[in-house]
Amino acid sequence: MLSILETIDWSPLFISLKTGAVATILAFFLGIGAARGIMKLNNTAKAVLDGILTLPLVLPPTVAGFFLLLIFSLRRPFGKFLLTEFDIKMVQTWPGCVIAAFVIAFPLMYRNARAAFEQVDVNIIYAGRTLGMTERRIFWKVVVPVAGPGLASGTVLAFARAIGEYGATSMLAGNILGKTRTVSVAIASEVASGNWDTAAFWVCVIVIISFLIVAFINGISGKKIKNVNRWI
Repeated sequence: MLSILETIDWSPLFISLKTGAVATILAFFLGIGAARGIMKLNNTAKAVLDGILTLPLVLPPTVAGFFLLLIFSLRRPFGKFLLTEFDIKMVQTWPGCVIAAFVIAFPLMYRNARAAFEQVDVNIIYAGRTLGMTERRIFWKVVVPVAGPGLASGTVLAFARAIGEYGATSMLAGNILGKTRTVSVAIASEVASGNWDTAAFWVCVIVIISFLIVAFINGISGKKIKNVNRWI
């Protein structure tokens, strides 16, 4: 084990954590915004948009990666536009890692945010309106704090999904050491190269991180149950 630690390249871990953090921040705010907006729609529009936003959760990641390639490829109009107008390239770059991780992690944040908002007691919202609070202030000062545990769970799950993403990331960002090789991509690459010890090391790293994330979510849920029991 010591010999592996001496020769290991830690860049996949740093890239995964950096990618996961940025993708989670994007998923957090856009997921909350999407959940808030969809709750105001009629049932038909809500069902259609909800299906579209949740689709990356049920599609194979490689399918999502294929669609991302169709959008951001330099052979496609939008990919050319980003490169010529803003000098932004998604294919075979770290921003591509972020976009792929965000697309796959977003549905988890969105679904948890929507579920948390739907469980908020409407009487609290009515009370805020009675006090003369604006809808924006009610949302951020009343609804979001009440839905806090659900939002926290969604954030942690989105982060876990982002750092573990492989299919879409490998298709859009590729496998460039020190640039786009995340831990998940590194595991597949090391196994393909026959470096089982290195692959096993990265597997252990992912397992430990995943366990800590699950323990954190359980801690959040336990606090929520404790607070509920206190009011019963």
